[in-house]
Amino acid sequence: MKHVTRNLLTAGAVALTLGLGSTAAKAQEFINVLTGGTSGVYYPLGVALSEIYAEGIEGSRTQVQATKASVENLNLLQSGRGEIGFSLGDSVQEAWAGNTEAGFPGKLDKLRGIAAIYPNYIQIVAAKESGIETLADLKGKSLSVGAPASGTELNARAIFKAAGLTYQDLGKLEYLPFAESVELIKNRQLNATLQSAGLGVASIRDLATSLPITVVAVPAADVEKIGSPYIPVTIPAGTYDGQDADVETAAVGNFLITHEGVSEETAYQMTKLLFENLDKMVASHSAAKAIDASKALEGMPIPLHPGAERYYREAGLLK
Repeated sequence: MKHVTRNLLTAGAVALTLGLGSTAAKAQEFINVLTGGTSGVYYPLGVALSEIYAEGIEGSRTQVQATKASVENLNLLQSGRGEIGFSLGDSVQEAWAGNTEAGFPGKLDKLRGIAAIYPNYIQIVAAKESGIETLADLKGKSLSVGAPASGTELNARAIFKAAGLTYQDLGKLEYLPFAESVELIKNRQLNATLQSAGLGVASIRDLATSLPITVVAVPAADVEKIGSPYIPVTIPAGTYDGQDADVETAAVGNFLITHEGVSEETAYQMTKLLFENLDKMVASHSAAKAIDASKALEGMPIPLHPGAERYYREAGLLK
C-alpha cells in the first residue's frame, strides 16, 4: 500500500511539474499593455493594440492596464510587470540615465525599444474667463500639470523653466489626471490644465464643448531653449471648438517600449502587427495617423529589442 501511495505521489508530483511548466510557457505569451489614464490617447491606442495582439499572436492572452503613463510604465516594464508600454521620449531618456528626480530608482537598463509612434503636443488650455492668454498670465492662477513625476509633469517642468517660470509663481498647483482637471475647470475650481497628448485628446475636446477656452501658446523660442527631444510645432486652428487660430507649442515623440525579458519572437510579432494593422490603430484614435514604419527608428533613446530589430531588417528599414 505504501508503495502504491508513493507511486501516486510521484505521479502527482510529475503532473504538477508538467502543469507548472505548461503554465510558465503560457505566461510567456501573456501581454500586458501599459497605457495611461482612460481619458488620454494612450488608453484607446493600447486597447487597439491588445486586440491586434490577441488576434495575431497565437496562444497569447492580452490585458490593458490604465496607469499614470510614461514614468510608471517604464518602471513597471523594468520590473517585468508589463510586456509593452507607451512613453514620452524624454521620460525614456531620463529612465535610461537613471534620473531619480524624474521618478526612477536608478538606470532602467532592461528597457528595449519597439518603435517611435506619434508626437505628443504640450497643450495648455485655460477657461477663457480666466483671462489667461500667455504663459506669463499663469502667474497667480491655478494650473494642473498631471500626476507627480508623470511624463506630462516632466514636460511641464521643462516648459516652465524655458519660460522663466516656477511652480511657486502659480496661485495653486494641482497634480491631477486629464479628466479630473477638466471637471475642475468646468466647475470653476481650476483655471487651466497642461496636458501632453496627441492632438484632439478627448479631455480637451470635452472641455471645449462645455465652455469657451483659450489654447495658450508655447513660443518657438522657448521650445528651442529646451532642445532635443522637444521640437516646435503648431496646433492647427479648429483642433478644438473655439480655437480659431494656429497656436505654437512644443512636441515630444512617443515610443512603444518593452523589456529584455520579452522573447524575440513575441517582440517581433508585436512590432510587425503594429504596422500591419495601422487602420485599426487609426480607428481607435486619430493620433495614430502619424505612425509610420519609415520613421519608427527616429530618435529612439534606447537599444532596440532584438525582435524589433529583426522586423526592421526584414522590412529594409535597418541595415
